[in-house]
Amino acid sequence: MIRILFMILALVTTVAAPVSAAEDDGALAPAEVKAVRVGNSADRFRLVVDVDREIDYDTMVLSNPGRIVINLHNARLGAFVEREMAPGGRFVSRIRMGQFDKTTVRIVLETEAAKDTFTIFPLTGGASPYRVVMDIGAGKGNAGNSTASGNVQKPADSDGGDSTSGDTDSKDTKETGDKEDKGKAEKPVDLPDIDLEEIELSSVLKGKKIVLDPGHGGEDPGAIGPTGVTEKSITLRVAETAQALLEEAGAKVIMTRTEDTEVSPKHRQATDIDELQARCDIANKAGADIFISIHMDSFVNRKAGGTTSYYYAKGSAASRKLAAAIQDAVVKEIGTESRGVKSCNFYVVRHTKMPAILLEVAFVSNPQEEKLLDSDIGVKHAAVGLARGIAAFFGG
Repeated sequence: MIRILFMILALVTTVAAPVSAAEDDGALAPAEVKAVRVGNSADRFRLVVDVDREIDYDTMVLSNPGRIVINLHNARLGAFVEREMAPGGRFVSRIRMGQFDKTTVRIVLETEAAKDTFTIFPLTGGASPYRVVMDIGAGKGNAGNSTASGNVQKPADSDGGDSTSGDTDSKDTKETGDKEDKGKAEKPVDLPDIDLEEIELSSVLKGKKIVLDPGHGGEDPGAIGPTGVTEKSITLRVAETAQALLEEAGAKVIMTRTEDTEVSPKHRQATDIDELQARCDIANKAGADIFISIHMDSFVNRKAGGTTSYYYAKGSAASRKLAAAIQDAVVKEIGTESRGVKSCNFYVVRHTKMPAILLEVAFVSNPQEEKLLDSDIGVKHAAVGLARGIAAFFGG
């Protein structure tokens, strides 16, 4: 009788405390989107997404009609969240929300505010454990990025809080070195041709292990310029040219991709996170000294232009130094406007174990900058700037 009783108790215990598949393989169950709130004023629109824990996200900018798309990864939409909103005001006409796939929540903002840039950034603390906040208008300093790298998280300006809840920006979301975006691109730069064999780099590069990560590839073209030039093609050309320069100087360069393909071994079946983590894994397993992810920026307003370097907001001082060195060298070499060195929460700079940055070389959506970086001369100058910036980092 006692033996039977123990067997019953064991069975009840087993049923009462099952181990979920997510717990069994160490993966986190999707975070829940608890609410989506909006705030409107004469010069700014704010979207606030309340989530029950930290998540990764990215954005895309689409045209005809104009839309900003936010993808929230490893997330599910709460049952009580409105699926559609008409916020009114001059910035956004309609907002649609839905479960794009099992682990991705997609938010689409219909907007033709072509003259306005936007920022998107995370906030922690307060009534909600984690928030993703997007601002449109109010002279924001960042043009939104259309890359599908899972890390398009532009930090907030430090001039205001969450107008829908009274929260203020946390210290970790403030930009550094930012400049006001006047919405004007630099006039076309006439660059002289350059003989790469005559470029001399510092001997400090000898033996350094450098990972270059050309953004996008394969099924993911990244941003697409006015004439159809893809971000993935430019990033690979710049990376390959920089690789040759750095190796000539004695560095060991590891490329996350050397052709038009996905990096993850899952290829087309890879999720955004799979693809991003595969790039980080290459750098981490190689024990690289530095990691540089190369991208092209994009925005609905084709006048937006310039170069930006990003480093992880909670990362090392060395990452900040690397971003500053490369930003300075690339801007000097290709003659674009400097949009500054900024902190971010991008996946690839957050999950690498060495000094890491993400470089937005220029805006592929800007006709002049698309033309510049689609040319052999432009690619050479961008690569020389990148290589010189790396040398300056190690030499300093």
